[in-house]
This record gives sequence, C-alpha cells and structure tokens, in this order.
Amino acid sequence: MNWMPRLLSRAAQERGDVPGWVLITLMTAGLVAVIWALAGPALGGMFEQAIERVSGL
Repeated sequence: MNWMPRLLSRAAQERGDVPGWVLITLMTAGLVAVIWALAGPALGGMFEQAIERVSGL
C-alpha cells in the first residue's frame, strides 16, 4: 500500500486546475452543437431527398 500516499499527494497538487481533457471535451461538444445547428436542416433535406429518390415516392 505504498502507492496510496503518493497518489493522494499527487491528486492534492492538481486541485484547482481544470484538466485539459475536460476543456477538450467541452470544446468538442460545443463545436458539434454549432455544426449540427448550421448543417442539420441541410443534411435532413438531403436525407429526405435521397429516400424519396430510392423509394420512388
């Protein structure tokens, strides 16, 4: 159990700082939301047009 004090010490040193992976995850989610908002209607229209062509309606 020698590793536990080192792990706790390291965790205490990193308090107060937002980890980089959290920022990357939030920025990626934001980019996806913006792209979805801009391209969603156009992609939906393209999908419906493709389905109409394939099904012959």
